[in-house]
Amino acid sequence: MSEPTTISEPLLRALNRMRSVLLDPEQLVKAVASGRQRGTQPAWRRAELRYVDLKSGTHLQITTYDDTQAFTANHPVGDASALDDLLEVPFASWHVDTVAERQELLVTKPTTARVTTTLRQAQGADAAAVGAGAESVEVSRSHDQAKERLLPEDDPVFVELGLSDKDGRLKPSRQAKYRQVEEFLRHLATSIDDARAKGQLRAPSAEEPLRIVDLGCGNGYLTFAAQRYLTEVRGLPVVVTGVDVKEQSARHNTDVAARLGVSAEFVVGSIDGVVLDQRPDVVLALHACDTATDDALARAIGWEAPLVLAAPCCHHDIAAQLRRTPTPSPYAMVTRHGILRERLADTLTDAIRASLLRMSGYKVDVVQFVESQHTPRNTLLRAIRSGGAVKGGSVKKEYDELIAGWGIRPKLGELLGL
Repeated sequence: MSEPTTISEPLLRALNRMRSVLLDPEQLVKAVASGRQRGTQPAWRRAELRYVDLKSGTHLQITTYDDTQAFTANHPVGDASALDDLLEVPFASWHVDTVAERQELLVTKPTTARVTTTLRQAQGADAAAVGAGAESVEVSRSHDQAKERLLPEDDPVFVELGLSDKDGRLKPSRQAKYRQVEEFLRHLATSIDDARAKGQLRAPSAEEPLRIVDLGCGNGYLTFAAQRYLTEVRGLPVVVTGVDVKEQSARHNTDVAARLGVSAEFVVGSIDGVVLDQRPDVVLALHACDTATDDALARAIGWEAPLVLAAPCCHHDIAAQLRRTPTPSPYAMVTRHGILRERLADTLTDAIRASLLRMSGYKVDVVQFVESQHTPRNTLLRAIRSGGAVKGGSVKKEYDELIAGWGIRPKLGELLGL
């Protein structure tokens, strides 16, 4: 790869130039669009494009994703209507790989884009001098190829963490965990693009890398996967810090980092007590048990972290409160059965967390981040900082009425003094 070059230009001009590449089956390897521009709500959170060879000829395959599923359609070469419709979708970024270069288009303003281009190999006489050492990429149009992963099964991080064996084959017993990691990385990528497009997340540099903190990191599956994906695939300078109360986890993760040769720090301590030298850009809290998620969200809000991703685990606190307090009329039938009461507790807890994040100056989405057959705890709170805290208004009124009606005291509300 050559050194990347970056230019700022009108968005329409950049998209038109990219369109010609996307319509060339001899050049396009793969393209991915993700994120959303400020103030927009696209129908799709992600789109992937590549060419496939079918019995009826070569087609442009477009796969679009909403919050729960994927939709794939194949379009004959020369039919640009579907592509033109996709280019109208207000995605925050496009990543385009061709046989000659890698290009990132990031929408910085409604009419402006920042385009970073990295040549795959030297051109002309320089290419001859480079010879066999030059990087090359071939277009693969096999319709039956395995689904492309953000990190392949044989990536060193999965081998080191024990998800794959020493030959790089995914262990059958670890497929669910691998799927969780993959889907988390997709949401992380989209969220970073969204936050950058909204001007809430700075562009990292070697001198000021993106600072990611994983609160309650455990054995570091997502910590290491995020570091690996963002540095090796996206080419972003990243520093990761993992926090966990167990000293054993810190020792294990430090050893893994050393064997992988990555820069990472692992701190022993509680979520509510950890002290960082610098404010994090991204805070992760994935499957932190019960009110540990509230501790993590409170810390992220206190740090004014630009991006927060939290996948809550159990919701015992609100569930226990629902068992102790009278159910407001006319909802007695909802809490009469234990299983329904537990599900209601899940919904109430995360709805309250989303509301409190909004009051704290965040734009919040609550989405499913992996199918329920892989884990029953599959809700993701995705929060991008958008401004100052909301002291009153309809959001605060709805929150006050909700907790008063159900007679509950949410942990996150107490931590925030609300």
